[in-house]
Amino acid sequence: MKVKIFDEEHEEDLEDKINDFIEDKKNIIDIKFQVSTTMFSNEQIYCFSALIMYK
Repeated sequence: MKVKIFDEEHEEDLEDKINDFIEDKKNIIDIKFQVSTTMFSNEQIYCFSALIMYK
């Protein structure tokens, strides 16, 4: 088994990266998704990440 981790500031960017990565993969085992937020000054910052397990 192998893993690939993606981390993006925008959910659509993460979606594009995941779709591009799994397009030619034949055996995706699982995809874990996580969202975290933090505050910097008066700005809320999002972090969208995914862990893909595949063979």
